[in-house]
Amino acid sequence: MRKQLISVLLALAATGGLAACTPNNGTGQPSATPGSTGPGTSSPGTSSPGTGTPGTETPGTGTPSPGSTPPDAETTVPAPAPPSASPLPSGPGAGDAELSITVKASKDGKAVNYTLVCKDGAPMAESQHPNAAAACTALKNNAAIVNAAAPPKGISCTQQYGGPQVATVTGEVNGTPVETSFALKDGCQIGAWNAAKDILGAAGGAL
Repeated sequence: MRKQLISVLLALAATGGLAACTPNNGTGQPSATPGSTGPGTSSPGTSSPGTGTPGTETPGTGTPSPGSTPPDAETTVPAPAPPSASPLPSGPGAGDAELSITVKASKDGKAVNYTLVCKDGAPMAESQHPNAAAACTALKNNAAIVNAAAPPKGISCTQQYGGPQVATVTGEVNGTPVETSFALKDGCQIGAWNAAKDILGAAGGAL
């Protein structure tokens, strides 16, 4: 009888100890041991496969979004066009000029080159021109003589041919860029050539 009573007491003590070691969460079921995860659950900081949002960039990958310009992409910017020569006004001017003059007996002929530098209508020492004084005076009296030939408004150029000679004048007159071509292909161009004959020099004085 005593042995049976001791066995019952030991069984009760073991049952009470197990209940004390297993916390009850109020549902009648033992609580999960900390650090363990049950089926269908995920630990903090992890994600299940297939949950990413399509079309978004993954941080830290450096992959640009579609349609964006990479930061190191090269861009092409068109270079600005050079300033175009503007017609010089008619009448007296400052008489300052730095010009390079080329005259040919024909388009493919040998070129004759002059340099004309004027200050206040007077030639400077660096001028290499057959008649620099006359050329500088002509420019001071009317700088427009180095403008490109153009027919007067409402007047047609006569269809006459003056010869194969050609000439170019480039540089600056009174601070204005000059780039003019001369020829003798019609009445208007012949008139422009004759007006600029002091600038074109001896080789341009054919007419």
